[in-house]
Amino acid sequence: MKKAPYIRVGTSYYKQVKAPTIAGHFNKILVHWNMETIKQDHGKDHLSKIPKYDGFTCIPSHLNFKQDYLGFYNIYSPLGKHPKAGDVSLSLKFVKHIFGNHCELGLDYLQLLYLKPIQVLPILCLVSKERSTGKSTFLKWLKEIFDNNLTYLTNDSFSSQFNADWANKLLICIDEVLFNKEELTERIKYLSTTNINKLEAKGKDKREVEFFGKFILCSNNEDSFIKIDANETRFWVNKVSVLKKEETNFLENLIKEIPAFMNYLIQRELSSKHLTRMWFTPQQIKTKALVKLVQNNRNRVEKELASILLSVIEKFDLKAVDLCPMDALLALNKTRVRTDLTQLRKLLKIGWKLNNQENSNKYQKFVFWTDGDMTLVDAKGRYFRVEKDFLTKNFDDMMTES
Repeated sequence: MKKAPYIRVGTSYYKQVKAPTIAGHFNKILVHWNMETIKQDHGKDHLSKIPKYDGFTCIPSHLNFKQDYLGFYNIYSPLGKHPKAGDVSLSLKFVKHIFGNHCELGLDYLQLLYLKPIQVLPILCLVSKERSTGKSTFLKWLKEIFDNNLTYLTNDSFSSQFNADWANKLLICIDEVLFNKEELTERIKYLSTTNINKLEAKGKDKREVEFFGKFILCSNNEDSFIKIDANETRFWVNKVSVLKKEETNFLENLIKEIPAFMNYLIQRELSSKHLTRMWFTPQQIKTKALVKLVQNNRNRVEKELASILLSVIEKFDLKAVDLCPMDALLALNKTRVRTDLTQLRKLLKIGWKLNNQENSNKYQKFVFWTDGDMTLVDAKGRYFRVEKDFLTKNFDDMMTES
């Protein structure tokens, strides 16, 4: 007779069961089991045969997985598929489609997930206004690769205080993401780099656990699905193009290649080196989609001031424009954008990282007339200098699009 799949962790008994899914697969889960029920089903002598563990732990590994770690039961799920030599042409084509010009870095990302699951990685964001791009297919494909170590969340479930269902997962995927609250952005930024998290379940006390989760966000809102600033280095934003041709069995064919793709990741040499805590440098994962997202997250005061300064530079053919906060305030008042000197000083010093003159010096001050025309006049003050290159790099694309 087949041995019943029971374990005892501490003083509690559990049964290892396979829960069927709609797709025809099975998810292995632990279900709390009553000791008296085990006696009724198998006899009281069976209790002595049940493996015993001192507690739970979570040690991620895909190539050298161990269920027992020094007397603790490993709740990380072993992968259901195993490496095998074979064709990976469709898989490589799909990775190229998702990551575009960053294809090699995309393969590095997947290779690190598979070979180094505790390595901190950037928050991967897949965005596109278009439908039928393959974003959801990418998540389903990863689910087939990493099995129960990948979970899906909604915006509401991520913002909930209870996280027991995802705190021990390798991949946390949020589809149709829209984080319009700064605290959600700060939370995901913190979790993307920390190795410790507080696990909280309903009716139970919080407890500290090791955290190694990586986030993947998908959204149809390219411009403002999350609030980030220009200095943020934790987000890898990729715009995914529309699939040229939809194939009914595309995902099924990808799944067939998974064992071969695993083997490919084992044999492949990484194209990038470990240079930062998130492996990749900010320059490596900087994309047009990231720049666009940052630009659209700037507040109205910042956008309007940048527009004014670009207009001054273009009209007088300057390489830089000098201004004091009061100059900016008077110019913005002409556009009916309301702000104050404190906010403008903070914007110039902290937001734009500019330093004003130590002493009051002579400079060319721009002045707007009532008819909308502008001129330059001599003035003295502790002015800030804003370079044309800074404005065109950070704002020109935004002005052109608008």
